[in-house]
Amino acid sequence: MSASRRQLAQLRPLVPLFVVATLGVACSARDTPASLGRTELTHASREAHDLAEAASPVAAKPLPETGSSPATDACPDGMVLVSGSYCPEVEQPCEQWMDPPGTKYAHFRCKKYGPSVCKGARVAMRYCIDRTERREASSELPAHFVSFDAARGLCAKAGARVCTESEWQFACEGEAMLPYPYGYERDSKACNVDTFEGLRDKQGKLADHRKAVGASPACTSPFGVVDMAGNVEEWVRADGAGKYGWKQVLKGSYWIPSRHACRQFQVGHGPEYGGQETGTRCCREVGPPP
Repeated sequence: MSASRRQLAQLRPLVPLFVVATLGVACSARDTPASLGRTELTHASREAHDLAEAASPVAAKPLPETGSSPATDACPDGMVLVSGSYCPEVEQPCEQWMDPPGTKYAHFRCKKYGPSVCKGARVAMRYCIDRTERREASSELPAHFVSFDAARGLCAKAGARVCTESEWQFACEGEAMLPYPYGYERDSKACNVDTFEGLRDKQGKLADHRKAVGASPACTSPFGVVDMAGNVEEWVRADGAGKYGWKQVLKGSYWIPSRHACRQFQVGHGPEYGGQETGTRCCREVGPPP
């Protein structure tokens, strides 16, 4: 086994709780683990929880998710307008996988997707979203150790709110329903993803491999939103009744080898969880077109 494959096999303990993604020959946001077949439901290591406890993310009071005020003419500085026709249910067949059959990561990262197919009626959407992940106050790095509760408070303080799952996905994939924000074929150099080296620090915990927001210009969606694959994974509010009972969902994954597709998602963390890898971006209402 090559060194790269050994490293990849060792990454499994770093994958957080209950990673679930829309993959396979007929993959949609409504797939269940049984219908996905090869969907992985992986238990988190204790390391992610230890990191969250050490960080002591600031708690925020529950706030109404519709509390943002509309932008009358255009989106505020730092946000971009997302407007168009969104497809809630999409088939995205993977034509070629990156990892060989029989390995732990087989049927996990898709190298090349076939054409996306909308399986239902489209929905008109119009809103503002942060162009980048929310930054730390003192640097250009994305904020991390952010819990879902803290994300709600952070966005509300800015006159915005946590994005819904559909809003995040549409901003990532565009009307073309791209599997990755930049297209149909995976490019490990486009975004801050697929890091193999130095994933653990000297204490054996998840090491920090964040990059400055916007440092990967090729990692840009059709709407001009950046870093929606990798860097830090981002909290969103689940659509409808939730994902397998979870109201808070993580999108985009982070710097490790993972799916990193626009429709990939992760559940299994409570609203108080914030780890080395968790950040957010915000959305807000926008006025009707002129």
